[in-house]
Amino acid sequence: MVEYVKHGEILLAIIVSPDQAEPGIQFLTPDDFSQQLACMRHPVGKLVEPHVHNPAPRAVHYTQEVLFIRRGKVRVDFYDGARTYLSSRVLQSGHVILLAAGGHGFLMLEETEMIEVKQGPYIGEKDKTRFQGIAAEQVRIRGEHD
Repeated sequence: MVEYVKHGEILLAIIVSPDQAEPGIQFLTPDDFSQQLACMRHPVGKLVEPHVHNPAPRAVHYTQEVLFIRRGKVRVDFYDGARTYLSSRVLQSGHVILLAAGGHGFLMLEETEMIEVKQGPYIGEKDKTRFQGIAAEQVRIRGEHD
């Protein structure tokens, strides 16, 4: 299952659940995203021909990141570009999330191991603006079918 988290027409995130297993290759991101995300499932014996990637200059204006939840449980809080809280989701082992736009924060609900992939080079604290998150009583956790 794939959930597209939106605020109006703005795609904030793409959440891929551990049971996503369609055959073949499904790109989940629009072609113009600076970070591309796809799900792949191939049968035994499928050959992906050897290849190299050609130089292709690209301009990245905002950092998009992908988190792989290896173990644990984490609450993701979503904010719009003006830092207004929107909603939250709970992710656990096997989930993958691409954070595409707006703001986000995290609360570890269990000891959690994640792998993060994002564009570089990393420019330290100049790469982000931190802000005060919401209080616990304001959290609205949405399910995949809300």
